[in-house]
Amino acid sequence: MTLFLRERILVPIDFSEEAFIALDNTLEFIGDPAKIHVLHVLPPLEATEPGVVWETIDDDRRAENVTKAFYQKRSTEVDKSLHFKVATGNASSEIIDYAAQNDINLIVIPSHGRTGIARFFLGSVAERVVRFSPCPVLVLRREPA
Repeated sequence: MTLFLRERILVPIDFSEEAFIALDNTLEFIGDPAKIHVLHVLPPLEATEPGVVWETIDDDRRAENVTKAFYQKRSTEVDKSLHFKVATGNASSEIIDYAAQNDINLIVIPSHGRTGIARFFLGSVAERVVRFSPCPVLVLRREPA
């Protein structure tokens, strides 16, 4: 029996350094980029935002921009084999839903290490994912400064 199945791994990214380190570590651990799903979650647009009011931005255009930015940052042949997806909504809910819908075996997520009042107000996506995930979650802790 293995501790983690290595067939479908999800790495949620927010374009932070920690998220890309988690992706690099996962690629090194798994070896096959075709088994890795990368998910970026955009917050929903508010009806009062200028881009929405002036009809210059929508969720599809935002997803296109994020996808373009991802492949500009990660442009190797290995990165092109990753399953990259953009979702819109609450980050932890979208990560959990994606894992359930795609039969993900393991989620690898970084912790940004917020504590105290910042964690209270911002919440912890990693904490909610650990709590409600349908599969094992590996949380990569931030190295202390």
